[in-house]
Amino acid sequence: MSGHDQSRAATGQCPATRFYAADDLPALDFDPFFGELLRGERVARIRMPHGEGEAWLVTRYEDVRFVTSDPRFSRAGIVGRPIPKMTGHIVPLDRAISFADPPEQARARGVVAGWFTQRAVDRLRPHAQQILDRLLDAMAEDGAPADFIQYVTSPFPLEVISELLGVPEKDRARARDWAQTMLTRVRDEAAAERVRQTKEASTAYFRAQIERRRAEPREDLLSVMATAEGEGRLDEAETLALTSLIQFNGWHAVRNNISNMIYVLLTRPELAARLRAEPDVVGRAVEELLRFIPHKHGLGQPRIATEDVEVGGVLIRAGDCVYNSYVAANWDERVYPDPDRVDVDREGPPHLAFGFGPHVCVGPLLARMEAEVLLSTVVTRLPELELAVPAEQVKWQTDVLIRGPETLPVRW
Repeated sequence: MSGHDQSRAATGQCPATRFYAADDLPALDFDPFFGELLRGERVARIRMPHGEGEAWLVTRYEDVRFVTSDPRFSRAGIVGRPIPKMTGHIVPLDRAISFADPPEQARARGVVAGWFTQRAVDRLRPHAQQILDRLLDAMAEDGAPADFIQYVTSPFPLEVISELLGVPEKDRARARDWAQTMLTRVRDEAAAERVRQTKEASTAYFRAQIERRRAEPREDLLSVMATAEGEGRLDEAETLALTSLIQFNGWHAVRNNISNMIYVLLTRPELAARLRAEPDVVGRAVEELLRFIPHKHGLGQPRIATEDVEVGGVLIRAGDCVYNSYVAANWDERVYPDPDRVDVDREGPPHLAFGFGPHVCVGPLLARMEAEVLLSTVVTRLPELELAVPAEQVKWQTDVLIRGPETLPVRW
């Protein structure tokens, strides 16, 4: 630690406060705010568009790993607290495992963990391939040009996660729309009211589904959670929150991530050619794309320091709010030289696209499998796939929590 940092850590002196607006960025551009911090200020003091007060922000790879795994930083501590935040509401529910600390958080995750193991995902892969093939058949039958998101990258993860959870086919479009509403940034009171109504509707729906599974269990995750609730391993609020988290993120995050990956392939034909020539490279390509793509818009959930902790030479006091950026950490050039280059042969530590520590994503193996199945199938089955419009005319979603194109017009 430098003498300057030692002095700042000892005195608790704060750097100048920056305002982080979390503005929408063009296409997959890396946030220049994060770039500036990675090059200079190691631990920044920020304000955000909503909430109250100030927070710390860490962006470097080693600091993000530290904050997200050290038990002195609590997620449970943010519930009901007027913290600074980028949106006017908290998603999906306060009792979600996202807002619990170990051991309660591990207890809730443990109920569903067996459904997201490598063995479970491997068993699901052939069925995921069948779903994808059917969707591509329908697109081919209707002909080019076509919106690849409408035909493939939206319905594909929606069907996979809905079947796993047990959401009937007739209800999946409604669940998709709920997710889109709840995982969109709130700009005004009318939008906040839509979110409140959506929460009420989705909660009532999943409560009814859980009751049905309690009476008539099936081979799905809803039945697993209904049984766990009946046995006292989950309470009702935890069950409903966990259900929403799996259904909504299992569609929204994957829909956008795999759409982003296809966009990268369409704008970097040399990468698609490499995957066609070397099918064994697909897995590495998925990992590199997960690192490269700045998928999260803004920041995720913060933590509250439960005691004084030094991070990157700065003393963070007990009660302080601390955010981290996985997106920034994945572009830390100290760890990933030339981070703006897509390099499927890149070596180095694992990326943080799925988080780190006890709150790492519940289903990263499932998301990886869906991406691998999609990319390997597209580069072989549709070798002539290309954008039907110039790249700069692709429309991108605004105010979403996970970045992604709105439409992806293609021809083949």
